[in-house]
Amino acid sequence: MATEEVNKPPSLPSYPQLIMNAIEALSDKNGSNKTSISKYIESKYGDLPAGHTTLLSHHLNRMKQTGELVFLKNNYMKADPNAPPKRGRGRPPKPKVPLPPGVVLTPARPRGRPPKDPNAPITSSKPGTGKPRGRPRKMARPEGGITGNSTLMSTGSGRPRGRPPKVKTSPLTEVSVGH
Repeated sequence: MATEEVNKPPSLPSYPQLIMNAIEALSDKNGSNKTSISKYIESKYGDLPAGHTTLLSHHLNRMKQTGELVFLKNNYMKADPNAPPKRGRGRPPKPKVPLPPGVVLTPARPRGRPPKDPNAPITSSKPGTGKPRGRPRKMARPEGGITGNSTLMSTGSGRPRGRPPKVKTSPLTEVSVGH
């Protein structure tokens, strides 16, 4: 039992508290960067968890977003309590006009295409046209099959489909004339 208590590292304060202590102790007017904060924490507390850098980055970002810290020129500094709240990027939202009392809002229409009514009668897009929709079916083959060359088209145009075969030339033998 006694050995477990000796090997156990002293309990660390929360990471936001560690960060605030580090920034106060470093007291740089331009703020402190992540590496200087990390080095201060390591030198002061020594034995830190394995994921110290990840935890530090996570808590710095979180404190930056909540407004506890201000991030300026790659340095973190304490937020000035008198400074106006920092606005996000992009266009500011329009101010909402309050409704007069007694007005009831109707529920907003849902986005997207409304669902089909299952009881609605089926109507075609072009009334009066007797053409079926989609691609027409293939023509049926003649009952006798294709006669003659199997490469001929079924339309009977007499010309085979695709690229014509290469013409083989017969080798000519040259007669040598004796001089």
